[in-house]
Amino acid sequence: MTEHQFHLKANWPGLRNDVGEIEAGNLRTKVSIPSEMDGPGIGTNPDEMLLGAAATCYIITLAAMMERSGLVKESLTMESDGIVDVTKGVITYKKIIHRPLIVLTSSASDKEISLAHKLAEKAEASCMISRAIKGNVEVELRAIVEVAADKKE
Repeated sequence: MTEHQFHLKANWPGLRNDVGEIEAGNLRTKVSIPSEMDGPGIGTNPDEMLLGAAATCYIITLAAMMERSGLVKESLTMESDGIVDVTKGVITYKKIIHRPLIVLTSSASDKEISLAHKLAEKAEASCMISRAIKGNVEVELRAIVEVAADKKE
């Protein structure tokens, strides 16, 4: 069994509406409560970091699966949204919605288009962060697969 260990250092100098710092490997940033939750909105916050972890894990997993399957792409981009519910003072991270856009080469076959859709679904189920939050935060996938237009000269 192989284990990878990641280490994070945090400094929080004040109370609720102060600004702290975190440092973990290449990640160094200020953190605070977001302005939407009546905080200072400086740096990032746990809501954005969870969304970022889920999104980057998903898109890297999808890219790796596409590479292993030999599926050639023109581009792979994504937008994601995190939905946080506040009911009676209880804050709950409710849902993450991923919207990957897979653009295949102009010569992509129907079989390759179908494979891209299957890999998009499989990547969400395989991603380490999706598995970690399963049962607590819903993850919705709205994948779009397109074929690049032929370039005419």
